[in-house]
Amino acid sequence: MSAESVETVASQVDRLCWTGILLGLAFTMTNVQQFAAAGATPWSLPWLAAWLLDPMVSLVLLAILRAEQVLARHGVRTGGWVRGAKWFTLAATYVMNTWAAYAAGSAASVVLHSVPPLVVFVAAEAVTDLRDKLGEAAGRASKSVEVAETPRRTTFAEYLAVARAARTRDTVVTPAWVREVTGCSRGLSSKLAAALKAAS
Repeated sequence: MSAESVETVASQVDRLCWTGILLGLAFTMTNVQQFAAAGATPWSLPWLAAWLLDPMVSLVLLAILRAEQVLARHGVRTGGWVRGAKWFTLAATYVMNTWAAYAAGSAASVVLHSVPPLVVFVAAEAVTDLRDKLGEAAGRASKSVEVAETPRRTTFAEYLAVARAARTRDTVVTPAWVREVTGCSRGLSSKLAAALKAAS
């Protein structure tokens, strides 16, 4: 697989993971709003303010995820505060999204409201690692192409064999003649001419 193909797959994986993360966070927004509104009258100030809670947490989470992804491409690892902030925002989203379901004691509701935050959590952990590994794969594919395209150097013995095959009884062996029939360098042609003369 070429480096370009790996990069194409990496871009597709990137887009799909981020789409899943954004959809998961969008799903949790309404549940978090209901949790924060706590039965406030629709369109009242507390009800409107409740819509700010989930985006506040989600935007911080998205910023951390994006920064981690870029840093991973350059081989830079983040510290404990960054990881702690990511886990805290994910945990906060999960708790606020499932609180009412746990309070109601409905297993089906718990499952329903647990899946989106958990998908976001798993994707958040996986997307950085996947991008990192796909970057490594692209690098290896690129190196393989470079090795395959590197021409093999012709040896002295191979040049000498070509010159011997081209030589006839009437040939005057000179460095210029050797260069003409073998295409070798000027410095090597003198050595080849000397070797041909010594063998005759």
